Amino acid sequence: MNSPAAFHAHGPSHLAALAVIALAGGGLVALARRRPDAAITRACEHSLAGVLVLLTFGRLVVQGVRGEFDVQSALPLHYCDVAAMSGALALLTRRQWPCETAYFFGLAGTLQALVTPALQVDFPAPRFWLFFGSHGAVVITALHVVLGLRHAPQSGAVRRAMIVMTAYAVAVGILNSLLGTNYGFLCAKPPTASLMDYLGPWPWYVGSLWLLGLVFYIVLDLPFSIRRHHVARG
Repeated sequence: MNSPAAFHAHGPSHLAALAVIALAGGGLVALARRRPDAAITRACEHSLAGVLVLLTFGRLVVQGVRGEFDVQSALPLHYCDVAAMSGALALLTRRQWPCETAYFFGLAGTLQALVTPALQVDFPAPRFWLFFGSHGAVVITALHVVLGLRHAPQSGAVRRAMIVMTAYAVAVGILNSLLGTNYGFLCAKPPTASLMDYLGPWPWYVGSLWLLGLVFYIVLDLPFSIRRHHVARG
């Protein structure tokens, strides 16, 4: 059996995957803005939520069924997994808090993962499909809940997102120390090129990531903060 081809960032398969994600996301946003409460819109949202849950926990289930459980990769404890679970909850409930969390986590972290994938095998390897399917679904959800469902971040959203991110880092950091794992890349940088390469050595890059997350959240909230300010003054 031939080995899967090596993945090359920003190559044809990468760009094609990004284009498909952009088209799917744009289509769902357009549908929700025109028919937010239509049965077809809710069906698309429920299907997307199912995809998020399936892809997040699928690795754990498959490894368990095949008797190949690997604690290093099976558990849904990465930053993107939190974004996925928040996104699924947002799609099913349309409540403000999960919508905000999905928006900030999905665009501050998962979008960056799509641009600089920690991926080593190319199309059509199953790992390629899983990576872009799971990360793409998160980004589509993040854009949909804000642009399609119009659940814009409210006052205090950045503070709430920082509390969730900090709690996640502390909890997963403790689990990493107990299990000898590297979820959230809190113990070592990913093996492929990423933004972390410019943030210093361990453990300093973890603090840099926290500060960078704050900057990203502020930037993502800025258009809505400006609008809230104008509404309050008007």
